[in-house]
Amino acid sequence: MPSSGSVSIQLVTPGNVRLMDSMLHMFGEAFNERETYTGAKPDADYLERLLGSDYFIALAALKGEEVVGGLAAYELKKFEQARSEIYIYDLAVAEGHRREGIGTALIQALKRVAIERGAWVVFVQADHGDHPAIALYSRLGIREDVLHFDLPVRDPESDA
Repeated sequence: MPSSGSVSIQLVTPGNVRLMDSMLHMFGEAFNERETYTGAKPDADYLERLLGSDYFIALAALKGEEVVGGLAAYELKKFEQARSEIYIYDLAVAEGHRREGIGTALIQALKRVAIERGAWVVFVQADHGDHPAIALYSRLGIREDVLHFDLPVRDPESDA
């Protein structure tokens, strides 16, 4: 993967669980959600399988050996046409490295992966009030205002 200035973008592959672990720590710090990203981390076997799957993509932004940004995405195979879409699940840049073009470099690298996989679009969600993310995604793509719903897989009343 190409580099952006002193930052290199690396596809995280099976066999590089240590890099994925560093990304999880960076996500926890960047999102201020340490427990979510490091409290119940999957074991190395799980991460190996995930990184080796045909549906998960992880990109790390590195300055030397330090993970300063990361992107986790999923390829969604479509049913109505023989094509896929790539969904950016998480994208973060460490606080001390923001506004250096790292988020843009991660997305550009993901677009190259998407082309290699034959995907026709990359899409992402942003939360209301997350102005830096909204500004980044608005510069790089077309905004659609949609509603998002989380549908619990268990009925809390029937689990009682």
